[in-house]
This record gives sequence, structure tokens and C-alpha cells, in this order.
Amino acid sequence: MSPSLRTEQLTIRFGGHAAVHGVTCAFRPGELTAIVGPNGAGKTTWFNLVSGQLTPTEGRIYLAGRDITGLSPSARALAGVGRAFQLTNLFPRLSVLENVRLAVQARRRAGGRLLSRAAADRDTVAEAMRYVERTRLAPVVDLPAAALPHGDQRKLEVALLLAMEPQVFMFDEPTAGMSVDEAPVILELIAEIREDRSKTILLVEHKMDVVRALADRIVVLHNGELVADGRPDAVMALPVVREIYLGVGAEEAA
Repeated sequence: MSPSLRTEQLTIRFGGHAAVHGVTCAFRPGELTAIVGPNGAGKTTWFNLVSGQLTPTEGRIYLAGRDITGLSPSARALAGVGRAFQLTNLFPRLSVLENVRLAVQARRRAGGRLLSRAAADRDTVAEAMRYVERTRLAPVVDLPAAALPHGDQRKLEVALLLAMEPQVFMFDEPTAGMSVDEAPVILELIAEIREDRSKTILLVEHKMDVVRALADRIVVLHNGELVADGRPDAVMALPVVREIYLGVGAEEAA
């Protein structure tokens, strides 16, 4: 199967320091890949390169074979790269439904879908409401995003991603800052997305229980370089991974 996303020799330097260096990796539909490594390994920087927040010093990024290296973050989102941030990126004064409706409208406008104004409005609201219900946000549908607790803001972020219907979903520490009661809902939503075998999911996550529960594959970055790539059990058994991953000892990494 052809890759949905591919990076070739992806590199970015800040001064003399290469935060990401020569990362070549391909990701396919139906696959959830966890990107792991110690703090400062380059995980979020690599995410920022793929989603367009940073411009590479060297290397290329391909989405379904198309070179998207020169596209802006918004153009990449419309092309099919969906990114959920560590910190929520919402319209705080708009309601839950309005936030999701705007995402649906942006996707439809990009797709050139033509309907009468009244029919388009009804259809857009109905579709947005389906994403609201899917992400368990119906009880707070009329609240402004700023009034939501942190866990519901993260669920709204997933609703916005779903509304854009990306080919590639990117989650950067999706349970960061969430309580033990809130986190399982986000993980359930990611697991539901994973059931659609046409989608590719990339997940930056420090919690190894989450990685083991969800990942089909693990990519390990260290000092900006790719040092391991493969099935979770095989990767976590590698001596180099046991040695570097968050400084965890062999027994804990096993």
C-alpha cells in the first residue's frame, strides 16, 4: 500500500543545532504510529515540520505522493493533514456547535460543494451536530469553548479534526493535563478513528500504557534522529531504546 505521508531527509537547524536531522519515514493508511523519545528528542519539532508550523532547512514532505513542503499550515489542513495541539486551539467565544460548524464549512468550501444557502446551512449544522454527538459534547453544545473544562476542550479539538475529515490525524500528547477520569474518553475517540482503516494516525505520547494500548508501530527519536522503527514489542526490547527512552531502566521499559 502506498504511503499516505512520507518525509525524506527532513531536517531543521536552529543556529548550529539540528533539532531534527535527516528523518526519513513513511506512514500508511490503517496504521497508528506512536512517536516517542526523551524530552528534547525532536518529536514536537518533527510534528511542527509536518503540519507546517516550521519550515525545514532540508528535506521534503509528501502527502499521498504530493509534495506539500511549501504549503502553509491551513493549506495542509485542507489537503488532509489534521493536527491537534498540546494546547487547545479553539475560538473561545464561539459555542461548541459554532466551532465545529466553521470546520465543516471550511472543508466544504475547499471541496467546492454547491448547495442553496438555506440547504447548505441546514446540512452544515446537521453534520456539525453529528461530530458533536460523536465526541460526547451534546450536553455542552451551546456553551462557549472558553467555558468548557479542559477535558471537554480536548474533545472539542477532536471534533474539529473529525469535521475536517483529514487523511492523516496528528495528536500531540492528547491526554496532557487531563484527569484520570477525562483521559479515557479521548483515548476512546482515537481508538474509534483507528477503526477506519483508510486513516493514518500519528501520536506523540509519553505514557507507555497509552502507547502499548493503541500503537501498531513505534518510531523513536533521539537527539533529532530516528533511532528505531517497528512493532511496539520489538522496538521497546531494543537495548538502545531501553537506554534512552526517558531515562527509563530496562525493567520499567519492558
